[in-house]
Amino acid sequence: MQLFVGLGNPGAKYAGNRHNIGFMAVDRIAGDHGFGPWRAKFQGHVTEGVLEGEKVILLKPGTFMNLSGQSVGEAMRFYKLTPGDVTVFHDELDLAPGKLRVKTGGGHAGHNGLRSIHAHIGAEYARVRLGIGHPGHKDRVAGYVLQDFAKADQDWLDDMMRGIADGAPWLAQGKPDRFQNAVAQRMTPPRPKPERKAKPVPDPEPPQEAPEDTRSALQKLADRFR
Repeated sequence: MQLFVGLGNPGAKYAGNRHNIGFMAVDRIAGDHGFGPWRAKFQGHVTEGVLEGEKVILLKPGTFMNLSGQSVGEAMRFYKLTPGDVTVFHDELDLAPGKLRVKTGGGHAGHNGLRSIHAHIGAEYARVRLGIGHPGHKDRVAGYVLQDFAKADQDWLDDMMRGIADGAPWLAQGKPDRFQNAVAQRMTPPRPKPERKAKPVPDPEPPQEAPEDTRSALQKLADRFR
């Protein structure tokens, strides 16, 4: 059994925020793979489904970002899971918009949601880092992550969500490289093969004009009876 956690802040006012891209990811997995209805549990909302024979629990903590670990820890204990069974989808300032990386373990890099999860279950869980870019200065980070994605971001964001749903079964099977490839294929679809140009057909040669007949009338008559 796997526990996939999407990080974000609860409530409609935060739904389109960059900080909520983790919620968006698990919502897309649930929708594209026919998971059951979301229900309130573990200080958040959960739904269950199966990905390539592997049972997967999706969790969206409802505690606000900086207390996410409470919800994750409660769910992990209920299902008797280890940190190695947990994958967290979260926004990543240090990756360009549209970039995605999977890693296991390591620090929280100041991310409040990860900081809280570290405190409750330790650091040895997997993370899917969803690039949102950096505003350029640390003083602008708080406002930046709590802003909605711009209209210009919608195309790559939708492609990324499609790719995450495509690759989720690989992630559930413990194959992060194949998961990342599935996302990459959505983000950079294969280029169409160039059309073969037909060989040019040469222009037909102009008809040769018949040479002028210079025979006399008598010669023409004689030639007819030869």
